[in-house]
Amino acid sequence: MSLPTVLVTDGHLRPALAAVRSLGRAGYRVHVCSPRRRSLAAASRYAIGHTTVADPLRDQHAFAAAVDRLARSVDAQVLLPVSEESLLAVLPTAEQTPGLNIPFPTIDVFRRASDKAYIMSLALKLGLAVPEQVVLASPDDLDHADVEALAFPIVLKPSRSVAGTRETHVKLGVSYARDRRELAKLVEATHPSAFPLLLQRRIDGPGTGVFLLRWDGCVIARFAHRRIREKPPSGGVSVCCESVALDPLTLRQSETLLSALDWRGPAMVEFKQDRVSGRRYLMEINGRLWGSLQLAIDAGVDFPTLLALAATGTRPTPVTQYAIGVRERWWWGEVDHLIGRLHERSTDGPAPSRVRAAWSFLVNEDRARNEVLRRDDPWPAARETIDWFMRR
Repeated sequence: MSLPTVLVTDGHLRPALAAVRSLGRAGYRVHVCSPRRRSLAAASRYAIGHTTVADPLRDQHAFAAAVDRLARSVDAQVLLPVSEESLLAVLPTAEQTPGLNIPFPTIDVFRRASDKAYIMSLALKLGLAVPEQVVLASPDDLDHADVEALAFPIVLKPSRSVAGTRETHVKLGVSYARDRRELAKLVEATHPSAFPLLLQRRIDGPGTGVFLLRWDGCVIARFAHRRIREKPPSGGVSVCCESVALDPLTLRQSETLLSALDWRGPAMVEFKQDRVSGRRYLMEINGRLWGSLQLAIDAGVDFPTLLALAATGTRPTPVTQYAIGVRERWWWGEVDHLIGRLHERSTDGPAPSRVRAAWSFLVNEDRARNEVLRRDDPWPAARETIDWFMRR
């Protein structure tokens, strides 16, 4: 009996490539769509078709309609939206296409999980440690905010990473202020949809991700990694990471948090550990497939295949064990990290550390596997290389 057809969105993103490879190797027929004419995942030998669709950030209704038409035309039984903007576009009408399963929670649950202000409040009620913070409902609130109690540099974090109107959205990022003057400028320049804006004490220390697949009230897969390097170097997307053993406390806290949300599907619960105190602080929940998905698959936790099984009514055997110490690098992300490291202000770190960073990159001291370049599927790496140079 042939396996169901799966439609994967956001083919230009690395987790889409990881999902396509995983599902294709498992025997699923995988179609890809993306706002880009030539996408990373579409270059994979495991993608049997690619369609260009509207950008969910610019027109979510056109995107959702295009995905629906495509799912019907290829007879897809499972839809895997990869990005937050894609999920925000397709989840409101998730039940309008008979026979198409989207293994994620309802749109209301997803929106709550994506609201950092709400998650910080919920976490405090559940007894989790969160960074000290001040919440600005509008730019005017800064005049009365006790920001000195947070200590500079202060992290400016929009409550939602993707926000906007019903038709169009914008992606919002994190920024840092070194003093009160810079903070005022950044708040004034912040996009209106970024409010409420969280001003948080910066937690200096390594980031840890707890990755869970929760289905019908039970956790059926779990995984954890630590970030070795990020882009930008001050904190952001992981460019080199390692599979690590699950910390019992953060695992329990993550499960408690997702249970309180009545979560269904995959999620990353992100923590940071303070270098001085050793205490772990909750950063956020990412209710989608994450950038380092390939690392989890290589370590033995095949989230995409487990998702496809669960979505089609087959309860997967829970996966709780995986290989520890597997390291993976996103090569072009590492290049961007190195460029950022070499251009850091001198106050951010001594020059010898930059030399060390360059040497570590060149010799691959971490002995990390290349995430995108694979011997049996080389064309996505070629596609990514071309794209990287075109963006310079």
